[in-house]
Amino acid sequence: MKLPLHLVRRLVLMIGGEAMQSGFHFALNIALLHMLSAQGYGLFAIAMVMGGVGLSYIRSLTAVPASIWMGKSTNSAGVDAHDVAFGTAALVVALLMAVGTAVLMHLLGDPSGIAAGCFVGAWSLRSHMRTAFFARRQQVIVSVSDAAFTIAGTVFAGLAIWYAEAALQTVFYALAAANVIGILVLARLARRTLRISFRMPTRRRYTKLWRQLCWSAFSATTTNIQGQCLALLVAGIAGPAAYAPLAAVIVLFAPLRIISLAFVNMTQPELAKLMRHNETRRVWSQAKIWSVVMGLGGLAYGCAILFVLPMIKSQALQDASVGFIGLFVTANFIPIMLYIMPRIVLEIFGDFRIVAFITMGGAIVGLALIAILLAVASPPWALLGSAVSETFVLAASWYFAHHRMWNIEHPDQQRNSRLGSWRRAVTFAAVKR
Repeated sequence: MKLPLHLVRRLVLMIGGEAMQSGFHFALNIALLHMLSAQGYGLFAIAMVMGGVGLSYIRSLTAVPASIWMGKSTNSAGVDAHDVAFGTAALVVALLMAVGTAVLMHLLGDPSGIAAGCFVGAWSLRSHMRTAFFARRQQVIVSVSDAAFTIAGTVFAGLAIWYAEAALQTVFYALAAANVIGILVLARLARRTLRISFRMPTRRRYTKLWRQLCWSAFSATTTNIQGQCLALLVAGIAGPAAYAPLAAVIVLFAPLRIISLAFVNMTQPELAKLMRHNETRRVWSQAKIWSVVMGLGGLAYGCAILFVLPMIKSQALQDASVGFIGLFVTANFIPIMLYIMPRIVLEIFGDFRIVAFITMGGAIVGLALIAILLAVASPPWALLGSAVSETFVLAASWYFAHHRMWNIEHPDQQRNSRLGSWRRAVTFAAVKR
């Protein structure tokens, strides 16, 4: 089966916007890596981790459900109603993440906790709006917004680095302002009024879906534990300075996360539409094709980073073996790229319970191995435990996605999974208005 040309065109457009943001984040990290002490860069890395946590909660509680339900709605009124409900929920989640980040950064000894909270909150809200616009097939508007964010972020961060005394705090405010500008551009270019509502109909609409979304929330929590336990354990046990060398290498792989998000934004609405028409074979074929593409891309990118790493010199690296760290980080990211598509398939089916148990298993494996490795070896070895955790999620995601596809395509030959005693998660139903 060939790659759908219209999806390839959409992917090129989406990655163009993602590439701009990725290039900006990459350049900013390199600049701060050479400016800040190990403690300062470690704090910056923790703030970025909290940003990732915020994006994951936004994705699980608002962005992905909005994309799926908007894609399954049969008229514009249904699309608008779900857009308002999930947009309002996104605002609440973004505010909670901003407060949580400010408190955590203060506890870690960062006086710029409020600035970091503003950055994480604005970043989270813009992430939801981007996904909602993708679901409406308005990729050009999103790309223009991404360009506005990148330009504003470059100018503001550049001024903060060169002229501000408290560089870290000012950079956080600069990033927050750039995200707000990106949000304003989205709102200005939209050919409709962006609305939020806390009225009873909106609350009732969101609450009605909570039976499924509660598993999505649990999945987001286990995903954050599974994906961020490395940063939290290393920073909590050994301190932010010990996490700095690991963060300095991990951040070089941030473009892979950006590209993977572009794949999600591109494929999820399309696959949800195909599932609405019961075209399961096309869904499964596209999932396998895109997985191969992302896996090979992740491998090639990892090899390129391993070649570049020895050339990077910074006080934040603290004479760490960057090649050794880079090899383990590559082993972390390749499984991530390979399990994105089966996870999308499970989410489209509404199997948030299965996704939650998969990530919970990965979190347990990761926490146990990382804690053991930190007790007997240096912090870079903790990356091995994280890699094993990601590999566990990879294997389980493909197993359950394949199992669900088999049962749908062969209704007369149902197979029970190894977890068949659990009640199957309730699938999304097409909501009509």
